[in-house]
Amino acid sequence: MIEFNSLNKLDSLDKLVCRRDVMAKKDLLSIYDLSAKEIKALLSKSFEFKSKKKSLDVFKGKILGLIFEKPSTRTMVSFTTAMLQLGGTPVFLNTENLQRKRGESVHDTAAVLSRYLNGIMVRAFKHSDVEEFAKYSTIPVINGLTDYEHPCQILADIMTIMEFHKAKTIGALKKIKIVFTGDSNNIANSLLAISAVLGLDFTLISPKEYLPKKEILNKALGYTSSTGATIKITSDVGEAKNADVIYTDVWTSMGFEAEERKRKKAFSPYQVNGELLKKASSKCIVLHCLPAIRGEEITEEIMDKYEDSIFTQAENRLYVQKAILLHFLGTAG
Repeated sequence: MIEFNSLNKLDSLDKLVCRRDVMAKKDLLSIYDLSAKEIKALLSKSFEFKSKKKSLDVFKGKILGLIFEKPSTRTMVSFTTAMLQLGGTPVFLNTENLQRKRGESVHDTAAVLSRYLNGIMVRAFKHSDVEEFAKYSTIPVINGLTDYEHPCQILADIMTIMEFHKAKTIGALKKIKIVFTGDSNNIANSLLAISAVLGLDFTLISPKEYLPKKEILNKALGYTSSTGATIKITSDVGEAKNADVIYTDVWTSMGFEAEERKRKKAFSPYQVNGELLKKASSKCIVLHCLPAIRGEEITEEIMDKYEDSIFTQAENRLYVQKAILLHFLGTAG
């Protein structure tokens, strides 16, 4: 496994790439696949990539497969750019053109692609399909989004929060109140997970009928005694009081389009707007993983006012993807 130093002291990239242990392949399917130490290391490397902003020829001859079942802008472009800037080659694999469309099993697809590639990023509808893919793959598998989690996005979110609040350590990050308002979707699940693992202060505000499933919440709460995380789940928008971060996402995620009218009605009181921001702290920033539907989950006014944090959040996907690729593919032969 590649070793990373702290945020304050970083080795050169050349030494970093050379110094790795021989180990079995590791996957990133969930934030829970990472220890607190690994998360800190990935964030450290992401900040280093952002500060240096240079291409490296460390992945010459390595190929990353990119499988997309769902449309993508940020995930597709950031992973493609990251792989190219690391000296490797990305291969775009649209499921419309793969034999999976004709019924080839996940097992067989994973086994075959493992013989061609050095790593796989999968953006899928069902988390169970990505888990099955990882089970039969002999190369690292990275979750680029599923119905359950979006770990790459959440690492970029935490990087952005640290950047805007000038939190140089996880200890400083723990003092920041993070609030997510809206649907308890894959973003909310991953925020719960990273808050639990790192010991953060996290509040999820959602209508009662859209609160997290019991097993998802219980898994996060299971970490609180050891990490000191403060996790609050509520339907009261008043709990956004003194928020340092207000985060939202679309009310109708991909795959739930049939529920759009019902969801609009249920989530309208949870919109990120000027009234909600009045409850927040004076230093509050707004985040949105994008794409945004202006006028629904977030008003045009707030989207424009906080575009710096929102678009920096999107930019940071690139640096996080580079850190993830170096960490996971750097251990692959």
